[in-house]
Amino acid sequence: METGDPWPLDPYEGGYDYYINLYYEGAAPPDPEEPPPPESNCTTPTPTQSKEAQVMDPNVSAVIKADSRGAERFDVRDGIPTSESLYGNVIANNYLFHHKFVQMTGKCTINVTVTRDYNLTWDPGKEVTGPDGKTHTEPDPQQTTEQLSQSVTIERPYSFWVIDSLQVYNINEADLWNYAFASNGIKIFPSGYSSPYYSFSHTGGYTPPDVPDSIEAPPGSKSGGKEKPDISNEDLKPFAEKEIEKVKVQNDTFTFNGSTIMDGSERERTTPTPTQVPAPAPIGQNVLDSPGNMIPSSKVNKKDQPSSGTIYYGLMSPNIGGGADNSFSIDGINPVTVHTPVVIFPEITDDKAHNQKTKPDESRAALILDRPFTVTLPTEGKHNDYKGYGTRDYAKYTAYKQVMFEFDVYNADKSRYIQANTWIDIPVSQLEATFFMPVWVDEGPYTVHFRSIAENAPNGYSSGQQANLDWPDHAAVDSIDVEVIGRLYDFRITDITDYNWEGVFRRALGKLLASGASYWVGLRDIDGGYRGNVSPFKLPIYPGSHPDSAFKNVAVKTGYAFRFDFKTKGNMFSNQDEIHISPSFDYVSEDGRFRFPVDLYYHSGNQKFIKIGSEEDRVQRAVILNEPLRNVPETELIDSALYRYDREYGFGEIAAISREAFVAKFVNVFSKRRVTAGTYHSLLLTGDIRTLIGPKTEVPLSVDPQRAIAAVQKWYGEYSLPAEVYVAKQGTDLAEYGRTHGGLTDRSDIFLKKGYIIVNFDLESLPGGDAAHPRLQYIHAPLMNQWRLEGYERRVADYAGNVFSLKDGDVVFYHAGLSSRDDFRPLVTH
Repeated sequence: METGDPWPLDPYEGGYDYYINLYYEGAAPPDPEEPPPPESNCTTPTPTQSKEAQVMDPNVSAVIKADSRGAERFDVRDGIPTSESLYGNVIANNYLFHHKFVQMTGKCTINVTVTRDYNLTWDPGKEVTGPDGKTHTEPDPQQTTEQLSQSVTIERPYSFWVIDSLQVYNINEADLWNYAFASNGIKIFPSGYSSPYYSFSHTGGYTPPDVPDSIEAPPGSKSGGKEKPDISNEDLKPFAEKEIEKVKVQNDTFTFNGSTIMDGSERERTTPTPTQVPAPAPIGQNVLDSPGNMIPSSKVNKKDQPSSGTIYYGLMSPNIGGGADNSFSIDGINPVTVHTPVVIFPEITDDKAHNQKTKPDESRAALILDRPFTVTLPTEGKHNDYKGYGTRDYAKYTAYKQVMFEFDVYNADKSRYIQANTWIDIPVSQLEATFFMPVWVDEGPYTVHFRSIAENAPNGYSSGQQANLDWPDHAAVDSIDVEVIGRLYDFRITDITDYNWEGVFRRALGKLLASGASYWVGLRDIDGGYRGNVSPFKLPIYPGSHPDSAFKNVAVKTGYAFRFDFKTKGNMFSNQDEIHISPSFDYVSEDGRFRFPVDLYYHSGNQKFIKIGSEEDRVQRAVILNEPLRNVPETELIDSALYRYDREYGFGEIAAISREAFVAKFVNVFSKRRVTAGTYHSLLLTGDIRTLIGPKTEVPLSVDPQRAIAAVQKWYGEYSLPAEVYVAKQGTDLAEYGRTHGGLTDRSDIFLKKGYIIVNFDLESLPGGDAAHPRLQYIHAPLMNQWRLEGYERRVADYAGNVFSLKDGDVVFYHAGLSSRDDFRPLVTH
């Protein structure tokens, strides 16, 4: 084969010119354009051995984890919330390759004529007759020059390496698939990636040696014996071997990433054996990395969602032997659990400071009628002990926080009325929300419901208690048991029948027109705010309470009554509801230095010294609701009458009288009747001396107006000590005293005549008239003292500077030695 046969331009990028001096196995050599020199003949190179190498396994792995890589906030196998982001990271070989190198061998045969001149010497000798006549042989050296010409055959073997096939693949992209991704998958393109750099050239081939027309060997000589030397058997081939050069050979040229794989430099006879493409190395972590893949809130919770992936390698150009791009599945990628956490650990204010219940229910928070209360809906709390969960704030994942009351409420400023069993949205960023308890809500136990709903909650979601610990749940719920409780408040004295007090309570002496003056418990209102009244118009009534300095030393004389009223809020509007007042009595000296409990006695008919509070104490007291000095507003009477007519009378009773006629009769007849209200030791106020004074304006349309009016009640009563009362230290045995002192009379020294009797009231509500289970206490509730909240002061000083220590519930000082009868006894001249 001749060298230098041109081969067409390769079609790949670069446009190298290649001169191919070989034929691959199975291919026919091209027709030579010029005949080879006749003296040489080279065989076509043929493959004798090959070297093949490949790395076509990408050794790929991938992970899908929570951002950021190396500082993952969540373990996605346990759970990761929506609105958090994932990263996908793929590690694989930085390239793939396949190549096959083939060694081509052949032989050149060279025929050449070699000539050599020989100087031949020999000595056949000659016969010479010597002087003696004898014949003898003498040297006869001969010399001649002859040329030997030989045709010899020289063989020159050769071998070289060529690239039979070559494919190199670089990374195009990687795709990862998981439910948690926005489109269920992501594409990752290489970043900071360098494809392998390589180049090759088809330089492989051979060049036969130049062949001279003939070879003239250096002259030689040959000596013979007697005969001429024979040179015909001389071997001139060594001279040709020495003269004829070896075949020049070259490998194909191939470098990869700066390393020589196949050396294409010219050599004699044989070429270096090529090495192979270096094994690929794993790419760096940053090459196929995709952070910040937000999990959309549309993804509902799902557990152990499988992951898959594919990596794509592209066939690089140039290449030998063709091929196609390759893709490989990525196995063993971790699954991902989407679990968006929410918590709800709510609180509600327990209004202990206004809870007047006789027996507070410790299992329920107290909500007081006509008062605000606050719910707390934190987004912080304890969730699963997963990485990134635990105790923390979960507001980020919360779409809604809501509260629902089983009773109607107002919002904080009462601009919105919210009916019972309505879910109320609370802004996620808002920790607390204040509501206002309408006064017409029925007292009793209720449950307040709370929930936090995850941003990815589907329709028909399920909930977990306090936290959605189980992945199918998309909300957290909790509840708080509460109790709605009423009020007992605003006790005041509105009239004293003692003549000394007429100027305070009447517009003019001897008139029945009330002045409107009142003596309240203190200077503060139901919730401890300033009421507006001033001293001395506060309890108790004592020497010094009269606003006229001319009466600075007066208390109240026994036998005179004082009228009072007070209010309740709540379910105290039925005919069966009652208020129980328990009077008790203390004696205090005029200078206030001594105070102690006393027993009071009175006469009734033939019965002497009846002890107040004993079984014999049966004198019934009576109260008239609608009498002038009470100054009961007519609207109260009308509203109360309408409620009774509409709510408390049966069909037959209603049919017997019209609504208007009933109201008129109630106002003008029923309300002016005397109503029995207990005894000296126990007052029992009933619905007949109660009015309904609840709100009539700004009542929501959904609320029954009469129920709103009935929500606040006003109770009217009066009390007096017997005109002739006998005061003895509590526990005194009158019978024993009479036995040991020659009898007991009204003037016995055992009775206290100077100083004051302090009347003390203990008030409690009896829903349904159940005396065994009083509901509210004015003074002696375990959690609060309404009497004290209204500003009651426990020390007062009289006109002379005497200081009196008081007890909660003290209402009136009576003169121990002055009676109403003294005002009507005739004056006797001594």
